[in-house]
Amino acid sequence: MSETKPRDAGELGKSLGQVRVVSIDGNAGRAVIEYQCGLHMCHSGGVAQGGFVTGWIDAAMAHATMAATNFEFVPMSLEIKVSFFKPAAPGIVTAEAWIEQKGRSTVFLEGKLTDETGNVLAKATSTVRLIPRAKFT
Repeated sequence: MSETKPRDAGELGKSLGQVRVVSIDGNAGRAVIEYQCGLHMCHSGGVAQGGFVTGWIDAAMAHATMAATNFEFVPMSLEIKVSFFKPAAPGIVTAEAWIEQKGRSTVFLEGKLTDETGNVLAKATSTVRLIPRAKFT
């Protein structure tokens, strides 16, 4: 599965300000998603709250994982670490994520968030456990 058709943002995507899924590549285990950082997501002087920054990268990592497993597994976070380099401000931000290592039940991921000019705002690593989607239906 090379390219996967982008899915509807759903309620979570809407809450995170998802604009569009730029790309999902299951073979490469990569995903790129654009978000609109709104002023309502910010605190002190128009700086996006860190939970949104984390959520944007985490969602891209989840998309990369689901695409790589042909959407047959749900990634459940075991841990996530985020390093914040620059403040995210209102406007378009892009979360990009990729699989570093994938086992049968555990996936190690990396991701980053950039602004419209390509400045890296944050980077993250995550470990997820693969749970069969059938357990949730």
